Amino acid sequence: MCWQVPGDFPSGVYAAHLQQGSEEFYVPFYVRPPRGKPTARLCLLVPTASYYAYVNHHMNVDWGSLIEHSSTCFATLTTADLYLQNQTPFGLSMYDDHNDGSGVCYASRLRPMLRMGPHEELWQYNADSHITDWLDEKGYAFDVVTDDDLHAEGSSLIEGYDCVMTCTHPEYYSLPMMNALLSYQHQGGRFIYMGGNGFYWRVAYSPEFPGAIEMRRAEDGMRSWIAEPGEYHMSFSGELSGLWSRSGIAPQRLCGVGFSAQGFNFGRPYHRTASSHDPRCAWIFDGIAEDEPIGDFGLVFGGAAGSEIDSADVRKGTPSHALVVATADDFGADFHWVVEDYHHAHSAVNGETCPYVRCDMVFYETENGGAVFSTGSIAFAGSLSHNDYNNNVSQVLENVVNRFLDPDPIG
Repeated sequence: MCWQVPGDFPSGVYAAHLQQGSEEFYVPFYVRPPRGKPTARLCLLVPTASYYAYVNHHMNVDWGSLIEHSSTCFATLTTADLYLQNQTPFGLSMYDDHNDGSGVCYASRLRPMLRMGPHEELWQYNADSHITDWLDEKGYAFDVVTDDDLHAEGSSLIEGYDCVMTCTHPEYYSLPMMNALLSYQHQGGRFIYMGGNGFYWRVAYSPEFPGAIEMRRAEDGMRSWIAEPGEYHMSFSGELSGLWSRSGIAPQRLCGVGFSAQGFNFGRPYHRTASSHDPRCAWIFDGIAEDEPIGDFGLVFGGAAGSEIDSADVRKGTPSHALVVATADDFGADFHWVVEDYHHAHSAVNGETCPYVRCDMVFYETENGGAVFSTGSIAFAGSLSHNDYNNNVSQVLENVVNRFLDPDPIG
């Protein structure tokens, strides 16, 4: 059976719903705007490279106690876990090991992708639907492009948009993608980072097989396996892989924040800082009381700051003029500081004992009238629909999107 996407389909995120008897399967696909002809002023950047890295993972089964240590709760096996364990043709994720114990360093979209239907966990593709849902609910017109597109076409793909918005977890990025976003910002583009633990691992795309990526978990980082000596460089490009923070472009340079901690049980609200009253950014909180907790609710662990979280650090590249406008820092023992940031084993590494377990909401101006706004939290988007979209998380984002689409220069 073959189905051709109609030529008049508007740009967006879609899924083909396949059914046979009681069984069903969703095949996600994306419709771009006509090449070189944006149909909206806002662009949503879909993190397909990160989808490829996670898809069909065996973490709940093969990781054993590691998944329980990282989440501080018992692993619960789903039907998808058991099915993938018994159906080897679907392949592995970049979080799994081969039978000889070596880590999986290649991934591809050229296979059925399980865990991407509406009944799966709120992670990656499913969590990102909270953003597209909110944009539709609020009536914002937007175009959709993917990581694959950005890698292939660079900044020319997005330079016609007033604002570019990410999804919740753009973790895996190539050098052309990083350079494209930096170039976009330098040209005066407005950039909204909607996630946590973004721009973390350096990947390469295959020049011969479209949709195939490579990554080596080299040197350091929160990782499921460790690359062997002599295997730190990628065969697709010859580049050193590993953390972007070790490759000269830390995420703080791109969005003002970088991965600082993770915890998978409880979310927390943000609280405004003194900087939030600066005239440069006070408009972000229009309609929100000064002492009002922002996001003490949500579909992802019950709070807007949670799951994997980021914080600002001038030493790593956060611009010196950036404003931390809100912070969540009252996390519990289930949240842990990222291993690459401490250099000796000690006990002060969790949310009860470590001041670096913190989630920062950041704003700063860029060249040519542009600006950056970062939520620093994977869980943020899960709070947008609370109370029929009438809540302070939704209000913050609406204030930012409206200002970023305003043609008047920022700053």
